[in-house]
Amino acid sequence: MSLAILLGVFFLSLVIGLPVAVTLGLSSLCYLLLEGIPLVVIPQKMFAGMDVFVLLCIPGFILAGNLMNGGGITPRIVRFANAMVGWMRGGLGLTNVAGSMLFGGISGTAVADAASIGGMMIPGMIRAGYTPAFSAAVTAASSTVGPIIPPSMPMIIVGALSGISVGKMFIAGAIPGIMMGLAMMVTCYIIAVKRGFPHQPWQGFGELARSFTGAFWALAMTGLIIGGLLSGIATPTETAVIASVYAFFVGCFVYRELPLRKVPKIIIDSAVTAAAILALVGLANVFGWILVSERIPQMISDGVLSITDNKYVVILLINLVLLVVGMFMETIAALIILFVPLLTLATNVGVDPIHFAVFAVLNLMIGLTTPPVGICMFICANIAKAPVTTVIRALAPFLLTNIMILFLVSYIPALSTWLPSLME
Repeated sequence: MSLAILLGVFFLSLVIGLPVAVTLGLSSLCYLLLEGIPLVVIPQKMFAGMDVFVLLCIPGFILAGNLMNGGGITPRIVRFANAMVGWMRGGLGLTNVAGSMLFGGISGTAVADAASIGGMMIPGMIRAGYTPAFSAAVTAASSTVGPIIPPSMPMIIVGALSGISVGKMFIAGAIPGIMMGLAMMVTCYIIAVKRGFPHQPWQGFGELARSFTGAFWALAMTGLIIGGLLSGIATPTETAVIASVYAFFVGCFVYRELPLRKVPKIIIDSAVTAAAILALVGLANVFGWILVSERIPQMISDGVLSITDNKYVVILLINLVLLVVGMFMETIAALIILFVPLLTLATNVGVDPIHFAVFAVLNLMIGLTTPPVGICMFICANIAKAPVTTVIRALAPFLLTNIMILFLVSYIPALSTWLPSLME
């Protein structure tokens, strides 16, 4: 009965639109009251969930991304991407995807990517003759590359939940992220040719060199992060701190577009964002503790394995579950609630934990562009001032492309396990 109340309050709260953190806390509170469990469990389990060293990555990478973005990174990345691919048919769309791939190696979040790249690219694409729906769709779809290419906020959460190496997961996402970006560029090009979208003249190697020079310090931050992790010189937490210091130095003294007076506000905004994420992690840990105490993970695993123990069928079922969940639930909350139960199921049929982590995150990233709760889709539709229904139709080819990449990554483990194996 208490478990039914827990799940009922949880889903009802989601339906009426309460914040996910409030939903988790309220449903957990109802369960504890019904079971007569002392409410002191809530702060105890919240603290236990947040008292994980690797979670220090979150404020570090958020601060680094905000400092770089405030220091003029976005226009430089867009200019470099435009110099590389803007001359092709549908060049601004290709620039949009390429810019997201480059920006994703700094921000680590899809929402930041959609807002930053979209705020610049969507109005420019519309002025150049692209439809508002297509401009919003390509921006929303490409923004999901950000949390796959390292660094990645969802993978930090996964590491805190499961004990899987965050550094290895960061590296594991590199090849799938690049594949996802290139596949979307091909899709964008095919659509552009079919619809006769415009392209720009080739700007010459001089502009390519100048734009690369302008974006070099921004791009070097990705190299700093990946290089530190691959070499083993720094842990993910140390890398986040180094990236923040680097971002401050580049924004203030290299690009000189980050006034010192703005730094305190950026630090406060980053702290607020990180605190909201950590509060969500803490409350979700309470909810997760209740699920474990009720043996829900084991019940899910036993239930699926009673139907089939075929590894490939189980992977398919996990993908279908996560795709559906991603349509309705915020990414971090979905990971906190479902990752451990599904990881148990996956490892029981022989799936490598790092491989599972990558395709699980990729699943939920696709959910950011699907109705009814696709936040990146809504952000981009709002920027483009386009009806959501038209954006959904324009998104369809990109969703199909991303799902194809998802199944390649799901069924070819080497795509996500080869690079981490080099770290051993």
